Amino acid sequence: MAVNPSRTFPSITTMIRLDHGHVTALFHRYRLSTGPAKKQALARNACLALEIHTQLEEEIFYPALAGVATDNDVLAKSKPEHGEMRRLIGELRTSTAGSDEFDRTFFDLVRVVLHHVADEESTLLPLAERLLADQLGELGAQMTKRRMQLLGPHAGEAAVTAAQSFPIASMILAAGALTLGAALFGRGARNRLQRRGVVDTIQ
Repeated sequence: MAVNPSRTFPSITTMIRLDHGHVTALFHRYRLSTGPAKKQALARNACLALEIHTQLEEEIFYPALAGVATDNDVLAKSKPEHGEMRRLIGELRTSTAGSDEFDRTFFDLVRVVLHHVADEESTLLPLAERLLADQLGELGAQMTKRRMQLLGPHAGEAAVTAAQSFPIASMILAAGALTLGAALFGRGARNRLQRRGVVDTIQ
């Protein structure tokens, strides 16, 4: 039976909002009083998430939206804002966690990202939901596949920094990921996981 991406995968706009929520949660956990090791983990987690997110948007979301929304000012400034995020991420990667420079650069990144997120969520995502309504599931499927490719080489770093950033939530997310993987990759995979007792029966 053919898989219908619009029913199997979250829409691309839902995935973008989830990415925004993840990074915003990391930002909220960063405090001046936080220890250097935790600051480093939060920053590394946020930087990796942003690098993957911006590449996904530039490869998949922005071209799709540009095809139906020409001369949109918010869309036009989105790539330059990504460029500023990348510049700040580069500075963070060469700074010492816990230093004043590290803190300043991290909070500059927070400011740029939150402004960018506000523009996307108030303008671009609603626009996409109006103009690309029949493509959102397929675009979500493309984003999921490409995310796996981009995340693959960084899976270890992502797992470690997630565990350091959200210790309890990481266990819940790991269980959720196993369940989602079983749901997405077919009955055979589900049956194997069920036999091993990793997941409960999925309807």
